[in-house]
Amino acid sequence: MQNTLRVSSVFALLGCMSLPFYSSAEQQEETEVKFAFYSSAWGENTDDGLRLVAFNQTPAPIRLNSIELHSGDESAETIVIDIELEIPSGGYADKEFGYIDLLSGDECIDRTMQENWKLVEISNYTLNPSVRNLIIENTDSFRIYQCVQTISTSWTDLSSNQLYEYEEWVLFHFETRRDL
Repeated sequence: MQNTLRVSSVFALLGCMSLPFYSSAEQQEETEVKFAFYSSAWGENTDDGLRLVAFNQTPAPIRLNSIELHSGDESAETIVIDIELEIPSGGYADKEFGYIDLLSGDECIDRTMQENWKLVEISNYTLNPSVRNLIIENTDSFRIYQCVQTISTSWTDLSSNQLYEYEEWVLFHFETRRDL
């Protein structure tokens, strides 16, 4: 009986190995693909486009397939951005897009924008002044605020053709200066 269980376990394992691999969409604390969206439209009320900058921390070249933003408001629409950007191993890549409204439908973002904060970037990593190479001498005159939103990220390892899909967070990074 024990031999039968071992043999069936081996066959089950081998059967799973022959299927195409992808990771399930689960919440990730730390991801191997870092990215940030930027737009001059956020501070100037223009319809300038978006710029995406991405960094691949994996040992293989990848293609960032898509990023899907899930609104905190059930009635708001999910925003899917088709990226299709190849990024070399340990390297950066960027891509320009027409303007996409990534700010609507979230209470934290709406409230923050009404309070005259300026959106600086949307990224899947924590922003702090040292990351942006800023020197802030008087921290009483400068503030940073962040809103969090859940997203789904999809990328493909181009050396093995493995698809990775997972949920993670993006941070909407706002900055303001106090009136002195």
